[in-house]
Amino acid sequence: MRVTVLQENLARGLSIVSRAVSPRSTLPVLSNVLIATDEGRLRLSATNLELGITCWIPARIDENGSTTVPSRTFSDLVNTLPGDQVQLSLDVKTQTLHLKSGSSNNDIKCIDAQEFPPLSTPEMQGAVQLNVADFKEMIQQVAFAASTDEARPVLMGVLMNVEKDKVTMAAADGFRLSVRKAQLAQAVP
Repeated sequence: MRVTVLQENLARGLSIVSRAVSPRSTLPVLSNVLIATDEGRLRLSATNLELGITCWIPARIDENGSTTVPSRTFSDLVNTLPGDQVQLSLDVKTQTLHLKSGSSNNDIKCIDAQEFPPLSTPEMQGAVQLNVADFKEMIQQVAFAASTDEARPVLMGVLMNVEKDKVTMAAADGFRLSVRKAQLAQAVP
C-alpha cells in the first residue's frame, strides 16, 4: 500500500472513527483502526464489536492495500506531523507502516487487516430518512437526561420511536425526563 493524503483530512477521519475503538479488549486488533484503499479513497474503520464506524477520505492511491494501525499511537502521531501531506507506505512482509511528512519519518508496527472483524452492512429497506442537523439537535436535546449509572443500563440509552410521519426521542435517569418530537419529511410505511 502506498498512499498520499492531507494531514488534516487524516486527522479528522481518525478522530471520527476512534470513537468506536475499544479501550480495553482481549483482542488486540480491536484497539486498531483499519486503513484500506477503496475505489480511489482511503477507508478508515474501527469497531468494538457493538459499534462500528467507517469514514472515507480523499487520497492519492499509488498502490492498493490494507492494514490495521494502533489507534492511539497513530492519532497522536498524525496530529503532531509537521507537513501538509502524509505519505503512507506499508511493508506487507513485516506489517510496518512508514509515515513521511515534511522532515518527519516514522514507522509503526501493524496487525494484518485479515484479523480485523468484518463490519456488517446495514439493510436500507425500511430505513428512515432524517435531516442530519435536525437529528443531531434532537439527540442533544434528550441525551443529557439519559442515566450515566451503569447499575441501571436500561436508563443509559435514548428511546427512539418512529410512527408514520412522526419521530419521538425520550431519555430519563430516574429524576429527569426529556422528550422531543418532530415531523418527518416522508412518512414511513
